[in-house]
Amino acid sequence: MLTISKKLFIPLLLVVLVVGFAGGIFFERSSGDTGNPVKILLNKDLGRPDHIDFSLFWDTWNSVHNKYVDEEKLDTKKLLYGAIQGMVDSIGDPYTVFFEPPESKKFQEEISGSFSGVGIEIGKREGILTVIAPIKDTPAYKAGLKAGDKILRVDSAPTADLTIEEVVNLIRGKRGTPVVLTISSNGADTRDVEIIRDTIKIPVIEWTMLESEGKKVAYLQVFTFNQNVDSEFQKAAQEILKSEATSLIVDFRNNPGGLLDSAINIAGWFLDKDQIVTVEAFRDSSRNEFRSKGNGALKAYPTVILINGGSASASEIVAGALHDNRGVRLVGEKTFGKGSVQELEKFKDGSSLKITVAKWLTPNGISISDTGIEPDVKVELPKEKIEKEEFEFELGTPDKDPQLDKALELLR
Repeated sequence: MLTISKKLFIPLLLVVLVVGFAGGIFFERSSGDTGNPVKILLNKDLGRPDHIDFSLFWDTWNSVHNKYVDEEKLDTKKLLYGAIQGMVDSIGDPYTVFFEPPESKKFQEEISGSFSGVGIEIGKREGILTVIAPIKDTPAYKAGLKAGDKILRVDSAPTADLTIEEVVNLIRGKRGTPVVLTISSNGADTRDVEIIRDTIKIPVIEWTMLESEGKKVAYLQVFTFNQNVDSEFQKAAQEILKSEATSLIVDFRNNPGGLLDSAINIAGWFLDKDQIVTVEAFRDSSRNEFRSKGNGALKAYPTVILINGGSASASEIVAGALHDNRGVRLVGEKTFGKGSVQELEKFKDGSSLKITVAKWLTPNGISISDTGIEPDVKVELPKEKIEKEEFEFELGTPDKDPQLDKALELLR
């Protein structure tokens, strides 16, 4: 029986708070009630697909059980989990993961966002563990981690052959304890960064009024798409509507995503009712369209959206929807490209499988997961000058933020 719970974008993503909003949408499917672990091999043929020759698997299984020298070390459950893990890992999708019961429980805690960590979203880019975005005012943010940084080691443990979930478990820990991340930025030499874990409080919305050649521009930062974003966005939108603002900049930089429903709701503030926000594309070529339901109250404002490599999943969906439907210009750098849908299937022994079942498309049919979203106006930050302290960069501050400056120029 398929039971659908909250739909989440997991980035691309797990948060190493760890707050688990990140990159895909989750459906939950239960395969039965929790039972006791098996002591012997049961149901050897139950559920086996037709016309699949599993003789090699069973020949290997039997050889291990009949010939391995230390018979007492053979654990049927571990062998079964290992076989499943190897099968799933062979797919090569970092977001399709099998969880043994303890990891399954931890993962479900992660997607509730209920523990301490350092405050970064991580994912894999070209097989390398990568920072999607540091969350504002968290230990990772204060330590100087940036979107695009490569995490090569965690407390001296190499990350190359680890899953995202395994790295999350290494980084996560008790509040007040240290963790050392070995980081490489822009292909430069590695450096060790010690970060003290803390309870993570995620900001949701901030907005301020900017002056640009006598015109008032509302500058709205959206940091994540969590359970509070709808009410916080409504409050900010109503304040902007009552203000003297004549145009609007929406900043999705370093926004790792979150709830699909919230992405649709926020897009509705800028679109006419019943416009396509995103399309869910499945393996059988079937598609599911998600359409705007809002009042379009902000669509009268000339608008520019800021994006970068830390913009993922829900933020990519909203940016793509406004760009494709209204021609809203995107400024900054290419987004991360995390637009896939995961289904969480729970098994009766407490284990579970998170499996990618669909991809997200923009209204014009661009696959977010495959290509990311390119800006209309590309503005790269002077990263070398920033690192050498030759340029004082401050996100969201005019004259210290070249991408924001370009957005203000376009609105003029």
